[in-house]
Amino acid sequence: YTSGEVRLWDTRTWDYTAPVLAAVPGPGGAGAPPHVSFVRINSSLAVAAYEDGTVSVWSLLLGREPIHHFQHNQRIQALALAAGGTALATASGFEVKVESPDDRGFWQTPGTFEIQKLVNFLNLVPDVTGSPVAVAAAEDIVYLLKAEDPGKVLHSVYGQPVTCLDVSAHEAAFGIKTFGWLLNEPNQILLYNLETNQCVTKVGNSIGDFSCVNLHNSPPNMLVAGNKDRRVRVFDVRRGAAECSLYAHQLGVSAVRMDEWKVVSGGREGLVCVWDQRMGTKLWEMHARHPVRLVWFNSHSLITANVPEEKNPRGSSITEDDPSVHRKHRGVIYSYEFSVDQLAGDSVLPICRSSYAEVTGYNYNIGLAVPYDSI
Repeated sequence: YTSGEVRLWDTRTWDYTAPVLAAVPGPGGAGAPPHVSFVRINSSLAVAAYEDGTVSVWSLLLGREPIHHFQHNQRIQALALAAGGTALATASGFEVKVESPDDRGFWQTPGTFEIQKLVNFLNLVPDVTGSPVAVAAAEDIVYLLKAEDPGKVLHSVYGQPVTCLDVSAHEAAFGIKTFGWLLNEPNQILLYNLETNQCVTKVGNSIGDFSCVNLHNSPPNMLVAGNKDRRVRVFDVRRGAAECSLYAHQLGVSAVRMDEWKVVSGGREGLVCVWDQRMGTKLWEMHARHPVRLVWFNSHSLITANVPEEKNPRGSSITEDDPSVHRKHRGVIYSYEFSVDQLAGDSVLPICRSSYAEVTGYNYNIGLAVPYDSI
C-alpha cells in the first residue's frame, strides 16, 4: 500500500484477517513510512521493496517480523524472487544485487553486478543449483548475471529496447521494439537458450510493441504474449508461428498467463478475460476500474490485481483526507474459484449438463460467453 503497509493474505479462506507484516523502523522513526513499490512472494518468503530503497524479507513460517533487511542508496527499479528457492535480486541505479541465505540461514550476497544502463526488467532463473543466476534487461541490452561470469551480455542491438521479459529454467524470452522506419522488420519476441547463450528462435510479427510475455508458466514449447495492438498471441516456438491470436483489450494487453487449454489476459482498460485457446473463444470476462497488473491461476483458483496509475490522488475538496472519498482511486484484488461445486472426476462441462431451465450466470457482474453457463 502507499501507506507503507504490507499485508499477507491467505486466499484459501474467505474470512481470513490479513496480518500486517512489520517493517523495519526508519532512521529516527519519525514521519510517514515510505510507499511500497514492489512485493513478491513464493512458497517460503515474502519480500517488499520501498520507495526509499529499503528491502525487507519475511518468512511465511516465522511470523510478522522481518528475517532480513538491507538498503540501497537509490530507488529500486526492479525486484525478483526465485520461484522455488530463497534467492532474491534487486536493481537500483546501475547496480544489480543478488541476496540469498546459506545453509545455516545467514544471509549473504553471492553477487553484485555493475551494468552500463538502468534496468527495466529483472528475473531470477528458477531451479538453479549453486549460485543464483539472474537475467536483467537494461534498455536495449539483456545481461546474464552469474557470480563466476559477471556481466555477460546475452543480447544487444543498439536502438532496439526490450519491452518485456520472462525466464524459465533453460530459456529467456523477451520482446524487442525494432526500428520504426524499417517496415520490413516488425517487433518480435526472441527466445534465447541460457546454456548456449544463443538465440533459438524469433516469433511474432507485429507492428505494436509486445507489452508482456509468459514463458515460465506456459506448457512445454509454448509461450503467450500480449501486445499493445490489443491482441493476445499463443506461440508454438517449434513452428515459430502463432497458434491463436485473440483480440481482447482496447488499450493494450498488460498481463497474460496460460495453461494447457486456457489463457487468462488482463488489459490496461481493466478487463480480465478467460479464453479457451483450443476454440479461440472467450469464456467470460470481468471489469474493474484500473489497469490489470497481475493474473495468476492454477487448476482451481484465479487471482487478479487492478492497480491504478496514480498512486496518491489529491482532491481539492475539504474532505480530501477522508479515506472513503478516494475509494474509487484504490486498486482491487479479486480472488475467483473455478468449478466451485464440481467434483474432481466430474469432467463434463457444466454447459453440457445444463437443463437450460433457468438463466444463471451474470453473478458478480461477470459477463459469460454463454448465458446459462455456471461458474
